[in-house]
Amino acid sequence: MAYRVKINGETREIDAPQDMPLLWALRQELGMVGTKFGCGIGMCGACTVHVDGVATRSCSLPVGSIGDKEVTTIEALAQSPVGEALQQVWLEEDVMQCGYCQAGQLMTATALLTANPNPSQDEIENAMRGNICRCACYKRINQAIARVAQEGPVNA
Repeated sequence: MAYRVKINGETREIDAPQDMPLLWALRQELGMVGTKFGCGIGMCGACTVHVDGVATRSCSLPVGSIGDKEVTTIEALAQSPVGEALQQVWLEEDVMQCGYCQAGQLMTATALLTANPNPSQDEIENAMRGNICRCACYKRINQAIARVAQEGPVNA
């Protein structure tokens, strides 16, 4: 079945079964490979995208359930001032090691700071808790988020 889905500000057509996870529709049908496969059950965060601005696990979200909602992937993250600031600080703080989980980490962090521009350390840790980093870069991830929260997207 064909679906028209707004992805990164552009309406795209996806020809896929309604129960195909959005992750696979993005990667296989649209060639958007920035969103990563991790666990396949929505527990690790590697596949995180925004659906109407909310951090959402795309591996467990059927493409047929998107409807009129807007999807944002890592490919468009820099279009958001918060996303752009996080990407810059991620590099400056040398956050990543292998980098595999970082798309999901950045998507979750952007959703957090967009909804709550000045989170406490506990709020940062709680928001990021569901994102697994096998390299254990949690301290640097949390520091980078706190830095963007403190400096704001304009100054980052």
